Amino acid sequence: MYTTLIETAELAQLMQDPRCAILDCRFDLAQPDWGARVHAAGHIPHALYAHLDHDLAGAVQRGSGRHPLPSAALWRATLGRWGIDGSSQVVAYDQGPGAYAARLWWLMRWVGHSNVAVLNGGYAAWVAAGLPISVASETRPATTFTAAAGATGTLDAQELARALAAGEILLVDARAADRFAGENESIDPIAGHVPGARNQPFAANLDPQGRFLAPAALRRRWAGVLGARPASDLVSMCGSGVTACHNLLALQIAGLTGARLYPGSWSEWIRDPARPVARGGT
Repeated sequence: MYTTLIETAELAQLMQDPRCAILDCRFDLAQPDWGARVHAAGHIPHALYAHLDHDLAGAVQRGSGRHPLPSAALWRATLGRWGIDGSSQVVAYDQGPGAYAARLWWLMRWVGHSNVAVLNGGYAAWVAAGLPISVASETRPATTFTAAAGATGTLDAQELARALAAGEILLVDARAADRFAGENESIDPIAGHVPGARNQPFAANLDPQGRFLAPAALRRRWAGVLGARPASDLVSMCGSGVTACHNLLALQIAGLTGARLYPGSWSEWIRDPARPVARGGT
């Protein structure tokens, strides 16, 4: 079973196994219907479409971020609708870098399902390998997904603020450096970052072809971020708790386990004007 990454050749061999559930997570924040359109125009055979807003997030509430977690019950129901149960090998892909597929990877682990992997290089790598494309409307028989103990943890905004003040955590923001610094905020109404956070853009986990760096290279990179701290001290955030999961996947690939997610991330933090905002820095 695959628990972090899967390569295109490996998926091509595995995809005929009925236990293999493939989920297309392609998405564009600026065009929320784009992913469903390109999925209909061509996708990896047997893949179902997983929409970030509708499937991989809950309803936006007053005070929440842009992509709050779905309730565990709702997420279990979604998995059952997709025909995923405890025996399934889940494979997620997006347009390439894994920014959205990593969210699904994290959500599976959140409900205790570790047999989930991101396709390294995503749809772009699949097409480049000359592997088959389907335009069929895919289905899987519905089932019941039973949650186990989750393999990952979260902090809410109040817990985050307390832990930061106490020096108990290392907060790492996965957004691009210009957004972190408050120099180019095109998505959220307030620019900047949580005071005390460090910036580690998720794109630095990738090589120029949009594939994850080798485990040893990721371990060196993240060991430099952690210093003397254990990975369990690290809390990952971003704009809305999506690309933060990419850093968590990179840590897992590197063998650095136990890091947690701040799901609300920047878009939740700024909902309360009493919360401080910092600009500049790295």
